[in-house]
Amino acid sequence: MNIRPVLLVVDMQNGFCGLGGTFDKFGFNIGPYRAIIPALQTLIARMRRLGVPIYYSRAIREKSGLDCIDKVHRIIPESRRERIEKMPLCIRGTWDSDVIDELRPETDDFIVEKRRDSVFQDTEFDLWLKAFRADTVIFCGIDTYICVESSVREAFNKGYDVILVKDCVASRNPRHHLTTLEQVAEAYGWVLSSTELIEKIHAGQIVVSPDEEAST
Repeated sequence: MNIRPVLLVVDMQNGFCGLGGTFDKFGFNIGPYRAIIPALQTLIARMRRLGVPIYYSRAIREKSGLDCIDKVHRIIPESRRERIEKMPLCIRGTWDSDVIDELRPETDDFIVEKRRDSVFQDTEFDLWLKAFRADTVIFCGIDTYICVESSVREAFNKGYDVILVKDCVASRNPRHHLTTLEQVAEAYGWVLSSTELIEKIHAGQIVVSPDEEAST
C-alpha cells in the first residue's frame, strides 16, 4: 500500500511535559508524558530519513486569557476550566509554550499553533496537508484521549487515513488512554507500535511516497 504521510507530534510542550513547566509545578503526574520521549525521538528520526514531513502542534494561550474556553462555554467540566492567573499554561512567547528540548523541531519542520483540542480547528493544518497532497496522518503526542483523539477523529472525517502510534502517545489517565486506542482501532484507522510501523515499511507492506514536488 502506497501512502503519502505526514507525522504529527501533538503538544509535546514544556508546559505539559517539561521539567519545571506549569503541569510539573502544579504537581501533576507528567511521568506518562515523559516516558514516551525516547520512542518519539526514534520515530521522528526514522520519519525524517524517509522524507516524511514533520509537524508539531502547540497549544497556545494569550496572556489576556481572551481565547480561554471559559470565554465560550458555560457548561464545562471543572477540570477543564482555564485559570490564567493561577496556571498560566503555554502562554504565547514563553518557554512554557515551546516544544521540549528533547524533541526540538528542525528548520524544515512545521509548527501548527492551536487554541482548541483538534489540530484542525481554526488552523492552517488542513491547507498544508493539501499542499503536500498528503493522504495519511501518523499521530503521536499527548494527551491521548483529548487532543490526540480529537485530531484523529477530525482527520478521519476529513478523508485522511489515520495511523496512531501507540507507544508514542500518552495520557495521565491510563483508562481513558486504553479506551482511545481501542476506539481508534475499531472505528478510525491503524493502531501500531513504532516498531510495527517501521517493520511494515521495511517489509514493503507500507510504501512511503513523499511528494517531492509539493515539498520544494
